[in-house]
Amino acid sequence: MTSAERREARYQRRKARRAARKAANFAAHDNYDWVFSYPHLYKSYQMSRRNVGWKASVQKYIVQAPLNVWQTYETLQKGKYKSSGFYEFDIFERGKQRHIRSVTINERIVQRCLCEYALVPMLERTHVYDNGACMKNKGYSFTINRLCCHLQKHYRKYGTEGYILLFDFSKFFDRVSHRIIKATLRREFSDERLIKITEHFIDAFGDVGLGLGSQISQVLALSSANKLDHYVKEVCRIKGYGRYMDDGYLIHHSKEYLQKCLEGIKKLCEELEITLNVKKTQIVKLSHGFTFLKVRFFLLDSGRIVRKIYRRSVTKMRRKLKSLRRKVDQGIMTYADVYHSWQSWRAYALNFNAYKTVQSMGALYSRLFVFNTPAPAW
Repeated sequence: MTSAERREARYQRRKARRAARKAANFAAHDNYDWVFSYPHLYKSYQMSRRNVGWKASVQKYIVQAPLNVWQTYETLQKGKYKSSGFYEFDIFERGKQRHIRSVTINERIVQRCLCEYALVPMLERTHVYDNGACMKNKGYSFTINRLCCHLQKHYRKYGTEGYILLFDFSKFFDRVSHRIIKATLRREFSDERLIKITEHFIDAFGDVGLGLGSQISQVLALSSANKLDHYVKEVCRIKGYGRYMDDGYLIHHSKEYLQKCLEGIKKLCEELEITLNVKKTQIVKLSHGFTFLKVRFFLLDSGRIVRKIYRRSVTKMRRKLKSLRRKVDQGIMTYADVYHSWQSWRAYALNFNAYKTVQSMGALYSRLFVFNTPAPAW
């Protein structure tokens, strides 16, 4: 037996063991009847109604929830379920216009059931650990903490000498390739009914891209660039790597090596039909500081990592407090609503090295709402 044949034999044995583990541990998640059972649908309904019970459409659904869930269950078992379309509207987030495609409560339940009991368990196992968006026990804070961890490990070996490659995808959701997603589904699932209903939800967004506003879009968009994560971790051998949806970073002591990695990332993005944002993709020296996910990071000579709050966030909150003062005077809002908004921002700001900023904002809040509160009428 030649060396090539021995390598191929080892590969086939590893492949067989992975397939056996997958069949033993995840067989239920690849079963249409188990995924869309009535108990799973009802539990998905209970999760879907959280924090939106004030909506009229949700209240109408709640009145006859067991019957509505049962009707959905029967439709799914007959294979006749169809998407009911979207509620489309625009919002402005941090100065950017975003087009939202929100689904009805009935479809939200079906999508949640599909995600919780099929897509997430089957696709999450293929993700790298530092892929931090939209997964349980992960998220924004997880990604920020992992970046700090990678900076600390880099400092122990190289000090402040080194570079970070920051990359960003342009219009990520709008340009997600349906071909790539469907190929991933076919590779991970064998139940044709599960594949068919997932592809039905994908095709509802058009020929290309996924819309903002539904859970299935977040899960599938996250997996569409999974091959890129494995390329950086396994081929480039970059340990200091992380990605949060369309934003990512690579940390290395050699700028030339990061440039080489960037060329490989560009080629792979073309294969995955992902567009890199040229303006936001850059290599920065660690000692100069950098911005990632609206956080300004500084790696000091002492090894301390300083996290500064995004300046625009501070400016926006100051303007918001003054606007809320006017709304309170007009009777549109109550002091309790303003207090909750202020406490929410304060809890966010306390995650940064921004003691003076928080104190200054607290002084503005007190001046507007504590000392400026009119005396009650006795």
